[in-house]
Amino acid sequence: MALYHRVVLINVSAVACLAAAAAYGFAVSGSGDDAVAVPVPDARTAGYCRALQGALPQQVAGLSRHDLKPRSELIAGWGNPAIVLRCGVPRPAVDDNPEADGVDVDGVGWSIERASGGTMRLTTTLRQAYVEVTLPKRYAGDVGPLTDLAGAVKGTIPAL
Repeated sequence: MALYHRVVLINVSAVACLAAAAAYGFAVSGSGDDAVAVPVPDARTAGYCRALQGALPQQVAGLSRHDLKPRSELIAGWGNPAIVLRCGVPRPAVDDNPEADGVDVDGVGWSIERASGGTMRLTTTLRQAYVEVTLPKRYAGDVGPLTDLAGAVKGTIPAL
C-alpha cells in the first residue's frame, strides 16, 4: 500500500499550513467535560498504545496531564480545554489525498486537518499505530505541542 503525503517543514508558518488544511473539516466535541471517544484498535495496535501511554510526558505545551473520561490507556489529555491524544484511531481519509498538508516534527510525520470551529486534528503518518492529537482553538495556531509528544511516539510506535 503506497502512501502519498506532502510534508511541510516545521519552520513553515503554521498559519499557511492551517489555511491549506481548512478544507478538511471534522467534528470535535467542545463540551469541556473531558469526555472523549475511546478508539477500539486490534490487539497489536493496543500494545503499541499501552507502550505510548507509559512514555507520554506529564506536560505538553506547559500544560499538566490529567485524566479524561472514560479512563483508558488509549487516551490522554493536557490542559483545559484539553489537548487530547487518542491512540489506535483508524487511518485518516486525508492520508489518501496527495495534496494534503502535513508536518514533520522530530522525525514523526503528522497529517493536518482543521475544523470550522478552529480546532485542529493532527494524526501520525507512516507508523504501525495511528495517534491523533486534537488541539482546541486556543492552541491550534501552533503545532508546537507535537514537539512534546514526538519523542514518545517515535520511541514506542515503529515506523512502517
